[in-house]
Amino acid sequence: MTRGNRSLILLILVILAGIIVPFLIWGAWFDSVLSLEGARKWMESYGSWAWAAGIALLVSDIVLPVPSTVVMSALGWMYGWWVGGLICAAGSMLSGIIAYAACRWLGRGAALYLAGEDGLRRGEEIFEKSGGWLVALSRWMPVLPEAVACLAGLSRMRRRVFFPALACGSVPTGFAFAAIGHLGQSEPGWAIALSGLVPVALWLAAARILKQRPNLPLPPTPTLPPPKQEEE
Repeated sequence: MTRGNRSLILLILVILAGIIVPFLIWGAWFDSVLSLEGARKWMESYGSWAWAAGIALLVSDIVLPVPSTVVMSALGWMYGWWVGGLICAAGSMLSGIIAYAACRWLGRGAALYLAGEDGLRRGEEIFEKSGGWLVALSRWMPVLPEAVACLAGLSRMRRRVFFPALACGSVPTGFAFAAIGHLGQSEPGWAIALSGLVPVALWLAAARILKQRPNLPLPPTPTLPPPKQEEE
């Protein structure tokens, strides 16, 4: 195993520890408080701003052990599969964008300290080749959405690839779990299966479109004429 790979694994383990440790400490409490009924009551306490409270819960999943799928189901229960799905998709998208942006612009120094240039370079290679798949498929898995979004930011994954991949994963997942809540969880197997299969289909289409759009060349840098010499 090369030094770059070892450094990258260390960085991944540190990020996963930052996500898993809060689950071990507070996970049981959050699960008991934010049950399907508990999450609904908590959001309803904010009245007409219940939808915003739901989005805030989904975003807080970046640092807290919030059961996001339960929150999404509760939003579907409250608002129906269509409006609830839109709210869930928006919350999941916003969560991924914040994690990506924070790590891209604020966490680079810490990542360099942990993984070094070789480790980050290896991460950049991985996200350049397979980043779209990692981001899209991670949105319907536990723990991984936050970790993958953080790693994408640290690896400076291209925004023109990250955002479509995030949408391909977040939108079907949000609508699937909103449908579970709306339908009284009568057919959760179908919804979960679709939430895993639809991101694959969407990303296949999005990746093909992105490949057909070449990067636009940067405009040439204007050059200033040399200063005129003053005549003596």
